[in-house]
Amino acid sequence: MNNQNELFVASYAARPPSLRIAVVTETYPPEVNGVAMTLGKIVEGLLVRGHAVQVVRPRQGVEDEPPLRAGLDQVLSRGIPLPTYGELRFGLPSKNRLIKLWTEKRPDIVHVVTEGPLGWSAVSAARKLKLPVTSSFHTNFESYSQHYGMGLLKSPIDGYLRKLHNRTQATMVPTRAMQLALQSRGYQHVTLLSRGVETQQFSPAKRSQELRTQWGAGPEDLVFLSVGRLAKEKNVGAVVAAFQAIQLRLPKAKLVFVGDGPLRKSMEQACPGAIYAGVQKGEALAAHYASGDVFLFPSLTETFGNVVPEAMASGLAVVSFACAAAQELITTGQNGVLVAGSLESDFVHASVALAKDRKTQEQVRSQAAGSVAHLNWNAIYDGFVATLSGVVERHGHAFATATPLRGPVAFSQPSA
Repeated sequence: MNNQNELFVASYAARPPSLRIAVVTETYPPEVNGVAMTLGKIVEGLLVRGHAVQVVRPRQGVEDEPPLRAGLDQVLSRGIPLPTYGELRFGLPSKNRLIKLWTEKRPDIVHVVTEGPLGWSAVSAARKLKLPVTSSFHTNFESYSQHYGMGLLKSPIDGYLRKLHNRTQATMVPTRAMQLALQSRGYQHVTLLSRGVETQQFSPAKRSQELRTQWGAGPEDLVFLSVGRLAKEKNVGAVVAAFQAIQLRLPKAKLVFVGDGPLRKSMEQACPGAIYAGVQKGEALAAHYASGDVFLFPSLTETFGNVVPEAMASGLAVVSFACAAAQELITTGQNGVLVAGSLESDFVHASVALAKDRKTQEQVRSQAAGSVAHLNWNAIYDGFVATLSGVVERHGHAFATATPLRGPVAFSQPSA
């Protein structure tokens, strides 16, 4: 246990009583995506603070057997592959099962992470049992629909999402812009909870000349990096277009894609000179980030975009449209570049301009890491618990005035 965790444990008796939190999600580590990563970090923070967590999620495969861990109870459900995301699964409707589960082991609060059939079932079951329930808004499904020939479903999807979230007592979103956007569309009880970045993992110190040499890049050559799923909704075609324009001016420049997805084969044909590193995790991912120079992020569908603060923490110059995390974290010319407009040509122009301007590159790279140092995961954990505790208190739960417990609370323990 590190010193930080020891401090939390040592001060446990002085903190408010522990919560029993049922978390319902269609994605969870070791799956690789921003929602799974964020949720995994939050669950870890809750456990360290002595809260008991029950994670209800689809089984990820026939060999999916969660390891036993004190304070963590994982309940696996049936699921089906998510269209266009075969590696992820929709949880099937499970209202009756959840009612039975939470009648036998009553949580203090239910938190719904994803809005699929399992999430809807969880909201319905919680309301049936008169349990307080909260939710997170993580993914712009209504925006994604435009990329898969389902534009006519945008309005019905938004109506479904609005109804689901408005049946909860708080909907957490990661940016102020998203909060205002949802409120303008009739979403209620929308509250802000940002996301953190692991600055000990993502750091300029992880830069590897050995890795750059493998990419064919010398010390003075520019390496452009893209990290994420290779799919339509990520607008990765704009990365290819920007790099091809850059190569006309800087023939020695390199492009590295970290990640995988349904467009990989077609992208390898369209941009055969790029390096396709596949999915990277842990220290390998940190080294890939820090060994680049400029991070190209053209997505317009994110609610946050974890890769933006990760790239900034790694000391890269980020080029991004002015939306989601980038809009809140970047000041153009100081710690990154925000693209004016929303067209691919706008992104290409901004990327080429930065590629030619070494002075601005050096300026923004020198400021990038320090400008996201405040995104401390401990503040995110505490904010999450504060939101849940406020909902529990308003719901009239006796937990708000219960006597503090002296040790971690078991999820199976009867509610206070």
